[in-house]
Amino acid sequence: MGATLPGYTCRTMTRDEVAQAIDWAAQEGWNPGLHDHETFHAADPGGFFVGLLDDEPVASLSVVKYGARFAFLGLYIVRPGFRGRGLGWALWQHGMGTAAGRRVGLDGVVAQQDNYRKSGFALAWRNVRYEGRGGPAMAPDARLHRLDSLPFESVRACDQPFFPAERGAFLAGWLRQADATGLGWVEAGAMRGFGVIRACRRGWKIGPLVADTEAIADALFAGLASHAAPEEPVYLDIPEPNAAALALTRRHGMRMVFETARMYTGQAPAVPMDRLYGITSFELG
Repeated sequence: MGATLPGYTCRTMTRDEVAQAIDWAAQEGWNPGLHDHETFHAADPGGFFVGLLDDEPVASLSVVKYGARFAFLGLYIVRPGFRGRGLGWALWQHGMGTAAGRRVGLDGVVAQQDNYRKSGFALAWRNVRYEGRGGPAMAPDARLHRLDSLPFESVRACDQPFFPAERGAFLAGWLRQADATGLGWVEAGAMRGFGVIRACRRGWKIGPLVADTEAIADALFAGLASHAAPEEPVYLDIPEPNAAALALTRRHGMRMVFETARMYTGQAPAVPMDRLYGITSFELG
């Protein structure tokens, strides 16, 4: 598949080009993780696309496939100076063409909702980014465990209800990335929540964060935030419909800094929103 604009071609990215697209995302103020290019590319090496104008990379897009029925779109960027020429739209068509037959999700800026609707996406809910600060060390709790000390299958089973497709390969890479820590809450022999914090270009991001109760979510958040220094920013992307997640941000003195529109083609998947406290990634879902 390719574009029809003179001198413009669209193709799959190399791993190094994914790193370049992450740099573009940083320039847009999206504050990616320090190792996102590694975990993103490993999730679907064929799911990242670059638009080249006279062989110069000018646009990026990811359409990461999770099995045969679901994909997630992100990293939709056209470099400043090349916008308004249809280059992004041509790359969009190229990338979406690889997701035929799949429901597709995205987190887009709210101002672009109408454009996404024209491409068949419908609003499901808003995700809202909150910023706080690193927290003090927590007192030991026998129910709180490092994820790398727990069976991976228990983590995957805990994660599965919150995502509309199997994503074990991505999750395994996400948990073992450098400069990241995962914690799980185990009670009566069962995992009742987990979360991951990773280093970003600025500060740290927590995601995912899932928990059976608000108290467990709060304990996991505090444990994860304690891995950042008190003066360092910590970010959490919450689904707006979860009132308990909003209450968590208020208890920890966080402020809203950004929001996205979570949209899907077709019907939005059923998600246990009352147990989802932190989105994994605006780029990969």
